[in-house]
Amino acid sequence: MTAVEARIPVRVMVTDVWDQIPLAVAPTTTVAELKRQALTEALKRDGIPLRDYVVKFRGAQVLDEGTTLAALGAGPNSPFIVLPARRQPVR
Repeated sequence: MTAVEARIPVRVMVTDVWDQIPLAVAPTTTVAELKRQALTEALKRDGIPLRDYVVKFRGAQVLDEGTTLAALGAGPNSPFIVLPARRQPVR
């Protein structure tokens, strides 16, 4: 018998498309992997420069993207925000 890793649902707001992306991820998923999955699904393309985006959790930027979701204390339906690292000009 094989063990199946439990998955938790999280919500990721990607500000480039102003849409929430629901993802089911393992608690051992890193923030970098969560960011990659959310951007790929939201922008519908691969090869996105991940260093151009940051992730926020509970209002603060996650500085170490190697941290797992479990280490952050993320539970079911935890909200994350993925936004550009540089501010966008407004006209």
